[in-house]
Amino acid sequence: MKFMPTRYSLFDDLFDDMFDRPTYRNLPVMKTDVHEKDGNYILDIELPGYNKEDVNIELQDGYINISATHNTNDEEKDAKGNVIRQERSFGSCSRSFYVGNDIKVEDIKAKFENGVLQLIVPNNEVQQVETSNKIMIE
Repeated sequence: MKFMPTRYSLFDDLFDDMFDRPTYRNLPVMKTDVHEKDGNYILDIELPGYNKEDVNIELQDGYINISATHNTNDEEKDAKGNVIRQERSFGSCSRSFYVGNDIKVEDIKAKFENGVLQLIVPNNEVQQVETSNKIMIE
């Protein structure tokens, strides 16, 4: 079997940039950092380009479901009011996190600031108490 180099064209990149076609490099993915602090899990979820109104958070069957949808319609007109360019874009993304069936909606705090959604979820792990039948010898 021979190695066949891939065909590369300068025009491919030119047209990608020119028409701003979505590629795998700029798909929304909701990058998330999870920290534990003071008995809570803190989730910092990146949502650049989204507004607070674009984000929906629900708790269902022990899962926090987060979805975001974004629509834009950019329109440029000339001095006479004729449309000379109109572009529309649509994006959506979603993620789910299992938090357990003991978590209630009122236990979860949410804040959205500068394109980052922060969720504070209590860590309700059951503390396992060691039980042993062994008797220690003095």
